[in-house]
Amino acid sequence: METSLFSFDLPPELIAQEPESDRENARLLVLDRATGRTRDSRVREVAGALAPGTVVVLNDTRVRKARLFAKSEKGRKVEVLLLARREAAVWEALTGGEKNARTLGFADGVMGTIESREEDVRVIRFEPAIDDAWLERNGHVPLPPYVRRPDTRADEERYQTVYSRAVGSAAAPTAGLHFTRRLLGELQAAGILVCHVTLHVGLGTFLPIRSARIEDHRMHEEEFSVPRETKELVDTAVREGRPVLAVGTTVVRTLETAWTDDGLSAGEGRTRMYITPGFRFKVVSQLFTNFHMPQSSLLVLVSAFAGRELILQTYREAIRKRYRFFSYGDAMLIT
Repeated sequence: METSLFSFDLPPELIAQEPESDRENARLLVLDRATGRTRDSRVREVAGALAPGTVVVLNDTRVRKARLFAKSEKGRKVEVLLLARREAAVWEALTGGEKNARTLGFADGVMGTIESREEDVRVIRFEPAIDDAWLERNGHVPLPPYVRRPDTRADEERYQTVYSRAVGSAAAPTAGLHFTRRLLGELQAAGILVCHVTLHVGLGTFLPIRSARIEDHRMHEEEFSVPRETKELVDTAVREGRPVLAVGTTVVRTLETAWTDDGLSAGEGRTRMYITPGFRFKVVSQLFTNFHMPQSSLLVLVSAFAGRELILQTYREAIRKRYRFFSYGDAMLIT
């Protein structure tokens, strides 16, 4: 399929630059994929849209302060986004600024040497090795580039889910940013079961499609883990025909990757799963998700779940109704 088939026109003012002051006050567009009907709601009302016995799966990854600023050997500013640690002192990263920089100077006298270039990724060796404590002191919240402002102290809390636990992501699993502890308690009180997986968000999630055809896009690998408790809850729900609601596309890819003939596979794994139209979903039957960028693998995934024409039609409706888009924007519930 042509990548251009997954395009839509978005007024720039609808790209959210700030989060809602109250997470669960974000608008929620509910789409019934069987009938194509939509209705307007709020995230705080999501419990009323779900049947008792539904299993809601969240991604509990925690975002690193993975955005760094350095100077090249020529004294020019270089921006670095850390993706994943390969060894104690070696990281995969994206760099912006001087393209041919070889040596980078960071805060506290830390030096980085670019050891190799692998397509989009740079492999950087730090001396001395850096850790998450160093990043907390010297790093910045890795807000996406369409948020056109510097990160603030408030972003340190708002660009994390309230249930984040396992540090390792270079971007937030943004669908989960809407949930509060009060809302999670309300879900459980309504007989809805809540559990977690972990997928550390990296290039596999946020790298744009640059090829003319979606089939030519290459997904980058990301790490995930599935707890035993989540396996048991999901396996039972699938066996009994109860809904499994994924909160975010990262949860969809984790669950569908980990599914086997014997149910969900507990433990750690890695995924390059690229979900495109025609994919047969074996686990996920409902999806809570943000509005995604045109021509992105995330929009392709959502289109595979509900149908390309229906999703683009719904996005046009959301634009007409002035919903806010992308990471700090509003949300959809696809039932």
